[in-house]
Amino acid sequence: MASLDEEPLAELRAWQRRMQQKPTLLGSLTRRMQTRLNALLPEKVHTAITAAIKQMVRGVLFGSTHTTRRPEARASLAEREAAVRTTLRYYRNTAAAEGAVTGAGGFLLGLADFPLLLGLKLKFLFDVAALYGHDVRDYTERLFVLHIFQLAFSSQHTRNKVYQRVAAWDTYRHTLPADVQEFDWRTFQQEYRDYIDLAKMAQLVPVIGAAVGAVANYRLLEQLGDAAMNCYRLRWLNAPEKDDKALPSFA
Repeated sequence: MASLDEEPLAELRAWQRRMQQKPTLLGSLTRRMQTRLNALLPEKVHTAITAAIKQMVRGVLFGSTHTTRRPEARASLAEREAAVRTTLRYYRNTAAAEGAVTGAGGFLLGLADFPLLLGLKLKFLFDVAALYGHDVRDYTERLFVLHIFQLAFSSQHTRNKVYQRVAAWDTYRHTLPADVQEFDWRTFQQEYRDYIDLAKMAQLVPVIGAAVGAVANYRLLEQLGDAAMNCYRLRWLNAPEKDDKALPSFA
């Protein structure tokens, strides 16, 4: 078993408790309301949205494998996390700027924010995976990225289930379907869409859209970074002992 320093270990334990909390009454009521609203949409609408998000995510997942840095094989956890925080600052600021521009552009540009932000989030997760030493050319590592995404942007009910998979990933990965087409894309898109609707709706409003877009995107990237770091800390903790003495190259 690898070890963690006191501060990241405390952050990991606090995060684990949050991921395993029972859904609150408000959260349960919100989930039921969103379920009812989703039930009002025609099935062909759900099918179209699911297909669009599936193809969008697949495009980023498979395209990013050619643009992601090589995995860091020899580095301490502290060195890796320093690089991850630098990477998070870059993506967080980029997302905030993108949200401000699309928010200021009114309704049509506000709609364009959805695929742009989704692409930034997934590219960020690919870079984080490489910094923690994982090769996203491996199909199971790409699915792990999607599980991180779900933990960051889902209801507490879904987080409880997804966390159990992440906590036992080395075992669970052997039960994964051989084809990425079998991933539960419908749940993925519904949870993501429902989670960000309230945060992003005001971005479509003239005048205030720019400020809302910048703040919302900044916070969403911050939340994603927290989930990613703790997911990979958990895998680090469960991995065999590593050689922390070698110096890395983060080029």
